[in-house]
Amino acid sequence: MAQSNSGIGNVVTNTGLVEMAMAYSRSRILCAAARLGVADALGDEVRSVGFLAEQCQADTGALYRLLRALASIGVTEETTPEHFRLTAFGRPLRRDVPQSVWPAVVFWADLLADSWSLLTDCVRTGKPAAQVRDPNVPSRWSQDPEANSIFRAVMGTAPAEDYAPIAEAWDFSRAKVVADLGGGGGSLILAVLGLNPHLRGMLVDLEPSVDAAKPRFAQEDPSSRCELITADLTQSVPAGADVYMIKHVLHGRQDDVAITILRNCRAAMPQDGSLLIIEFILPTLVSHADPQLEGHLMSDLNMLAVTGGKERSEREWRTLLEAAGLKLTGVYPVGGDALMARNVGIVEVKPV
Repeated sequence: MAQSNSGIGNVVTNTGLVEMAMAYSRSRILCAAARLGVADALGDEVRSVGFLAEQCQADTGALYRLLRALASIGVTEETTPEHFRLTAFGRPLRRDVPQSVWPAVVFWADLLADSWSLLTDCVRTGKPAAQVRDPNVPSRWSQDPEANSIFRAVMGTAPAEDYAPIAEAWDFSRAKVVADLGGGGGSLILAVLGLNPHLRGMLVDLEPSVDAAKPRFAQEDPSSRCELITADLTQSVPAGADVYMIKHVLHGRQDDVAITILRNCRAAMPQDGSLLIIEFILPTLVSHADPQLEGHLMSDLNMLAVTGGKERSEREWRTLLEAAGLKLTGVYPVGGDALMARNVGIVEVKPV
């Protein structure tokens, strides 16, 4: 791997491994900028460091140092000494713009990074961060009153067209009613309904997520064919659909809870119905470096640290399904370059 002198403290030439070890620096810079509201304070104007420090309630000298670092990675630009503006690249860090990344930055670089800081103990014990954390040290999640709304803003709120490759990867032509279980903001079900005008839909999630999705469904055209239903999947799954979809939900659950949800799906499905599990599908062997697979395996460790869940191989999916009275009948790759659809597969499931 190529050597580099970039990064923190170039006392010696940094090898690839050391570069990896220092990779948190950009994450922490963005997290600080998001938490301080730097992008919102800048808006569309050139602002002095003094003005920004007052708006962000920050130390002037320290904020200047942060702004320079942000400029070095293209988020801000120093136009004249101690005067900055936001770049086009940095604009999505504002909370008041369409497709703001502020919730995602805080979600990954703060709320979840807190759990990742305990990864060593998670691996040592096999337990998530919540179970290995010092009970006298509160989690960042518990300290943030916006944590749950930030989570909902990140999950399932992308444009429906980003989910089109998933909707195109399976044949919905014979379906009548499709239910999206744990569908968050509704992007996936809206994509499916948009491509299949004959379908009716059901968006099923916990009450806060359903409430957050209602304004979107009041505006988007296919939503007139979709019913919004509040349910806890660990307790029950609503009947009424012939195809059920569940995307990136089961990977966040330990095996026993995942089996409970799958059994609830089985109870709701008609005998000729289908369940589509949309998840990463891990290979049986990891024999070489693979950037695409790296994302799957980082997600696996993220589940370990944050929820206690896991990413699974096809063999592991079969084992879970058999325990729930279901059988795997096909695996469908998802094509396209859309980020929301990239690297996932559809596990088609039928009742035994």
